[in-house]
Amino acid sequence: MHLLIAAAGSGSRMGADRNKLLLKVAGKTVLEWTLKAAFASQAINWIGIVGQPKDKRSICSLLHDSVKSVEWINGGSTRQQSVQLGLNALPDDAKFVLIHDGARCLVRSLVFDEIAKIVSNGNAVIAASQVTDTIKIVDNNNEIIDSPPRSVLWSAQTPQAFPVDKLKFAHLEAISKGWDVTDDASLFERLGLPVKIYDAGPSNIKVTTPFDLVIAESLLSVKKE
Repeated sequence: MHLLIAAAGSGSRMGADRNKLLLKVAGKTVLEWTLKAAFASQAINWIGIVGQPKDKRSICSLLHDSVKSVEWINGGSTRQQSVQLGLNALPDDAKFVLIHDGARCLVRSLVFDEIAKIVSNGNAVIAASQVTDTIKIVDNNNEIIDSPPRSVLWSAQTPQAFPVDKLKFAHLEAISKGWDVTDDASLFERLGLPVKIYDAGPSNIKVTTPFDLVIAESLLSVKKE
C-alpha cells in the first residue's frame, strides 16, 4: 500500500519560525512521530513525503530509522496542489493511496492498517471522529441561524484513502472547474462518489496551534512509557 504524507505546512498559526513538523514534542519532531506510526504499519510499504524544497534537507535527515521505501516529492503552493504532485509521483503499480497530514502525529499504526483494508476493497474512506460539541451555523452578523444535530456530524481527519485512478480524475476535475478544497474527500463529494467513515477517535488531532502541542506532548509522553 502507498502512503503520501503532506509535509509542506508552515508555522504561522503555531507562531513558529519553521515548518511546524520540525518542532519537537515529547523528545521527537512532530514528523518523526508520524513516521514512526507509518513505519509500524503492516499495510504500508511505500511512503512519499510531499514538502517544500527549503525543508528537504531537514526532513530527510529524520529518515535514518526508515524501515520502508521513502521518497521525497516537491510540493506546491497549496495542499491540493501538493497532493496532486504526490499522486503524479506514485509508482506505476499504485492502485490505492493513503494521504495523511504530517501534523497528525498521534495517529496509530492500526489506523493506517484498518484504512488500508477498507480501501483495498475499492471503497474510499477517511478517518474521522464524531462531534461531541453542539455546532452552530452563524451568519455574517455573528448570529446563529441553525444548530444541526450532532448525530450526523463528524470531524474529518486523515489518513484518507482512495483508488488512485479515481482520485487522479477528481484532481483533474478540480483543476478544470476551479475547485479549492481542504481535503481530498471533498472532491469525491462534489463528484457524487461515496466515501466511508472510519472512527479513529478524538485523539488523532492535527497539531496546528501551541495548545495542540501541549495536548500532543501529554499524550505522547504517556505513549513512550
